[in-house]
Amino acid sequence: MSRNRKIQNREPLPDVVYNNKTISMFIAKLMFDGKKSTAERIFKQALDIIQDKTKQDPFEVFNKAIKNARPLLEVKSRRVGGATYQVPIEVRKERSNRLAMSWIILNSREKKGRPMEEKLAQEILDASNNVGAAIKKKEDTHRMAEANKAFSHFRW
Repeated sequence: MSRNRKIQNREPLPDVVYNNKTISMFIAKLMFDGKKSTAERIFKQALDIIQDKTKQDPFEVFNKAIKNARPLLEVKSRRVGGATYQVPIEVRKERSNRLAMSWIILNSREKKGRPMEEKLAQEILDASNNVGAAIKKKEDTHRMAEANKAFSHFRW
């Protein structure tokens, strides 16, 4: 086996209930300590809450939330000479999807005082309406990349 073998990307299996790969990735990120059934229950209840509040298809709201929270640019540290520069780079589609999911889940976990399904539903609704903590994180990331645009020639 050689050291520089190409890493194979594993395609996630579609979710059993909803038959959707994005949802199965989201549930996997939501999962804690291997408790997948708990994560699935939380996600399903969050979708039910979204359905009750908006009277829209919860999958469309969820997909819109992911789309709105996806970053286009991020910064990566590059060491040149003795200095470390924050170099802005474009984000691949898969990575931007994963970042958006992580931000939605992390920000819903940080809220206190309510059950997780309510917090998750609220964060998904906020992201679909272009407000909320996940959108703020995306804008902060874009602002950081914009501020360090002068170092983009260090990209390689």
